[in-house]
Amino acid sequence: MQYPPVLEPSKVGTYPAVAKAGGGFVWDAVLEYRVWCHPERGAPDDEDGSDYYYAFASYEDADAFSRTNDGTEEPLALVLQREYIDESIPGQYVHVQEQRITEWPVEFLSRPQRDTMTIPEFFASNAPANRLEILRGLAPGKNREI
Repeated sequence: MQYPPVLEPSKVGTYPAVAKAGGGFVWDAVLEYRVWCHPERGAPDDEDGSDYYYAFASYEDADAFSRTNDGTEEPLALVLQREYIDESIPGQYVHVQEQRITEWPVEFLSRPQRDTMTIPEFFASNAPANRLEILRGLAPGKNREI
């Protein structure tokens, strides 16, 4: 799969290291791709024993770095969610209308990018029995625009 380009390449590496981890079900933009390095697993000890990451403007560059350096994880995507769906309690979904930044496994980017209809269709009374099909791009939807 080809992963999406970052929103603003000139900002790669400027985002805070601390971010939410996963969740939210939808994504609006990729801010950067990150490769975390772990000295205890063989990465150079560049941060006095602490874990650290390198930020990349493309998945391909991040993946190449992670494959050729010891002590690294597979790339993660730092994503922007302008609004999202929270599931703090399994099966109970809440529409959260605030922006956040979170790290995702890149495989989550195989879900379609959120558009103006994604969340309304998810919460619609006539949504399919498995609402997650909407987020996976598997359910028929209305005319979609971003």
